[in-house]
Amino acid sequence: MSINPQRQEAGATPLPGQPTSSASDFDFFTGNWSIRNRKLKTRLQQCTEWEEFTATDTVIKVLNGLGNFGQWGALINDEPFAGLTLRLFDPQTRLWSIYWSDSNTGTLDTPVQGCFSGGVGTFYGKDVLRGQEVDVRFTWDATDPQHPVWSQAFSEDGGENWETNWYMYHSRL
Repeated sequence: MSINPQRQEAGATPLPGQPTSSASDFDFFTGNWSIRNRKLKTRLQQCTEWEEFTATDTVIKVLNGLGNFGQWGALINDEPFAGLTLRLFDPQTRLWSIYWSDSNTGTLDTPVQGCFSGGVGTFYGKDVLRGQEVDVRFTWDATDPQHPVWSQAFSEDGGENWETNWYMYHSRL
C-alpha cells in the first residue's frame, strides 16, 4: 500500500499502528445493527445526488477476539444484496486489516489497513473504479458506540483530495 501520510487529512491516524491500538478496538461493534445508508449515485464525477437505503449487519467475534465477522444484508433496487466483512487485528504491527466480499463478486477485495485513535479508526487501501486504481479510505467513528458511523472516501490524486461517497449510520438492535 502506498499511502503518503503527509497527504492524509488533519487528524487521520498515521500508519503504522498506534501503541494504543488493540484487538478490542472493534468490541463496540459486536451484535446486531440496523443501518441507514447514504451513497453517492456515481463516484469521482462531481455527483451530488445521493441514494438512501436500509441494511442490517450481524457481527460476531472470531479467533479468540483477534477479529470479527459481519454479515450485511440489504434490498437494493428491490434485489437482495449480501456482503460480508472480515476484520483481523495483527498484534505485531498493531494494524487492522478489513476484507469485504459481496453477492455480486463472491471474492475478497484487497484489504484496507489502519487503526483507531481517540475512538476513530482510519483505514487505507486501493480499489479500482472504471478501470483506474484509486486510493480508498474507510473511517469508523465510534465516539458514540451505540451509533457508530462508517464512511468511505476515494482519491484519484494520491490522497491530495478525497470524495466521501458512502455513509453508514448504525443503530444497535
